[in-house]
Amino acid sequence: MRRLNAILLTLMTGAFICAARPADADSFKHMTDLVGARPNQLVGYGIVVGLDGTGDGAKAEFTLQSVAAMLRRLGVRVDPARIKIKNVAAVIVTAEIRAFAAMGQEIDVTVSSLGDAKSLRGGTLIQTPLRGADRQIYAVAQGPVSVGGVSVSGGGSSKTANHPTVGRVPGGALIEREIKTSLAREDVIRFALKQPSFSVAADAVIKINEALEGHYAVAHDAGNITVKVPKKFKNNTVGLIATVGNVQVQAEGLAKIVINERTGTVVAGSEVRLRPAAIAHGGLTVEITREKDVVQPDTPLAGGKTVETKNTDVDIAFEPGDLHYVPQTTSVGDLVNALNTLGVKPADMIIIFQSLRSAGAINAEIEVQ
Repeated sequence: MRRLNAILLTLMTGAFICAARPADADSFKHMTDLVGARPNQLVGYGIVVGLDGTGDGAKAEFTLQSVAAMLRRLGVRVDPARIKIKNVAAVIVTAEIRAFAAMGQEIDVTVSSLGDAKSLRGGTLIQTPLRGADRQIYAVAQGPVSVGGVSVSGGGSSKTANHPTVGRVPGGALIEREIKTSLAREDVIRFALKQPSFSVAADAVIKINEALEGHYAVAHDAGNITVKVPKKFKNNTVGLIATVGNVQVQAEGLAKIVINERTGTVVAGSEVRLRPAAIAHGGLTVEITREKDVVQPDTPLAGGKTVETKNTDVDIAFEPGDLHYVPQTTSVGDLVNALNTLGVKPADMIIIFQSLRSAGAINAEIEVQ
């Protein structure tokens, strides 16, 4: 069976302009990143044990080798051919070490199946070194894996929700090596806006200079602002960064819709607006069935043979969708309610939002994850 969803979107006539709401003020530290104080990515290879028969299959040779090597390090010698790995899964472990993180602090890690395991639920990650881009070990991860998905099978049937082969170990990694970040010798502190905006950058410069009582902040473009270190902060860079970070800057709302296809999650920003539009949501179903018939010969004594034939039947059914008028909305809640009246599923929202944007009925940027 093949299912095709047909969606017709037509922009209604009439000039309707959505009035922009006044933006709210936010702390400068929440809107920017301190250049030079960046996080670093870590990665490692490990194994998850304790699975309830949902681990890798016998064809995952790297899992067999990993289990044999782990047992060898623990003083147990065993023939790899005799190892059953249905309760073990090979995984890739990823994490991010924050700037200024100290030795002994805990960080979260993400565990992703590398083989053909069905689920990591109930498993425990065995001690796994995490390396940076320079191949040095910066953290070591271990602990029980928390999985948001579920996979159930029985009687030849199976059902999977979300992603059971990806999980997390909250606070599962201990930092073993620090990444040095020093700002004490800097004469200029540089900030980068997380969402570049000329209006936000201009307002930030005015507010920072007012807080420092002088001309110290300069916006070089829509995303980069530098602040010269005043004399009173020469030996107190931390105090300068704290003072600048607490400055209240007029924030600019982001008109953006984020859609996660794996989980069916749809998140819309506060500035998303929908202009008047008409939406027809219907479905086209193409069903193909095959039946086997047996044809007996009229004269079997004359050498006739029984023949099996296959008959193919193609049926096309169209489920009509009513044309719905969606009025101009003034909030995200109104937008959600308008789409819910159509019975729209998250999988269909991707096409609907993209078509609305192409028709000029929506002002948002769309990101599909």
